[in-house]
Amino acid sequence: MNIVYTDAAPAAIGPYSQAIAYSGLVFTSGQIPLVPETGEIVSGGVREQAEQVMKNLGAVLTAAGSDFTRVIKTTCFLTDMGEFAAFNEIYAKYFTGNPARSCIAVAALPRGVSVEVEAVATAE
Repeated sequence: MNIVYTDAAPAAIGPYSQAIAYSGLVFTSGQIPLVPETGEIVSGGVREQAEQVMKNLGAVLTAAGSDFTRVIKTTCFLTDMGEFAAFNEIYAKYFTGNPARSCIAVAALPRGVSVEVEAVATAE
């Protein structure tokens, strides 16, 4: 089991790692729209937040020897299902292989953000 870490994504804000690589698989922690350089939430609405989430998730996948094309399952969390279509527009730009997915409405997310995404992928 290998702990994955990269400076290109936000550091964990709790007692967990950005991802774990194990037996050819990568299990990412949920990524939220924090700008890695500042630790601040990206400004804007769900589209801008989703873009930053995908950048962060991509950086973690790369650090683990994977990428978006190797993702087999995602779990997405939204605080407002009214933003589902807007979120999907951004999601579809990154996940062109249509991995399995769950999308869950939640009451709140860390730091008051609107979106969080975690993934399971294969690694090199």
